[in-house]
Amino acid sequence: MFVWSAERLPEGNATIRAKAGNSEIVILTTERLAGAIHSLTWDGREFIDSADHGRQLQSAANFDAELPLTAETFNPTEAGSRKDGAGPTSTSRLLHLIANGNQLQTTNQMAFWLSPTEKSDGNLAKNKVDLSNHLVTKRVQIGQRNLPHVIRYDVTFSVPIGERHRHAVFEAVTGYMPAEFEVFLKYNVAKDSIEPLDDGPGEQSFPVILSNKPGTHAMGIYSPDQPSRGYESAGYGRFRFPHEKVVKWNCVFRIDGNGDGIAPGEYSFRNFVIVGDLSTVKESLRELHREFAKPTDSVRK
Repeated sequence: MFVWSAERLPEGNATIRAKAGNSEIVILTTERLAGAIHSLTWDGREFIDSADHGRQLQSAANFDAELPLTAETFNPTEAGSRKDGAGPTSTSRLLHLIANGNQLQTTNQMAFWLSPTEKSDGNLAKNKVDLSNHLVTKRVQIGQRNLPHVIRYDVTFSVPIGERHRHAVFEAVTGYMPAEFEVFLKYNVAKDSIEPLDDGPGEQSFPVILSNKPGTHAMGIYSPDQPSRGYESAGYGRFRFPHEKVVKWNCVFRIDGNGDGIAPGEYSFRNFVIVGDLSTVKESLRELHREFAKPTDSVRK
């Protein structure tokens, strides 16, 4: 068991595991990534493409900082910053870690993805420092009730005082996966069916599955907290990056502030990551939907 202490911050290297079918799901965090999830394996296959400090199973957020909302320009990120590259250290700061059996809990002070002088798509970073005052706490458990292939990923973002934002985008969890998971699918909750999903890129309203061609290994994402108010056609994203040889899914929530902007405080989201063969992922999505379904789910288009 790893536990934070006041005398010494945790290193970030931890392992949790649990049986799922004929194999184990094994999750690793590393010091290099400030406690973000570096590896997830099942049935002899790696599901995460952990190359730099962005391609993990991790959480991030983006804010407008009272200017037009642009991607990555005020972007606290759990695993670290863009300038960390593939290096051995993270600009993010791990504050707390507990790992015990099939459960993991971390708290992280997130780095901004861009340094103050960097740009993304021609837009200059809005942050003036490298390390943000934003915290993220995740609680991860392998196995959900009678669903051993389901990984519960509860995340809470702590938005600090002293900032002014009108819009917040919370990437509650994202998974960057090896290019072999090339088949993009969606789970149609109304029809209880797995259907093809185009490359997008971007978000749509159905839970996403990324699978290899044989369907022997797949990963899906579901959240009972979807969709965000006013964004009913979004929430679950998929992306293909041929040059980088990586694919990605995410689960995204948006909050628009009132006249006073985004209030400082805690913003929490429930997520379930499913790992197994395609049939098992579908069955697990069905059971999660039955447990958490809202009346509006049956009429999604």
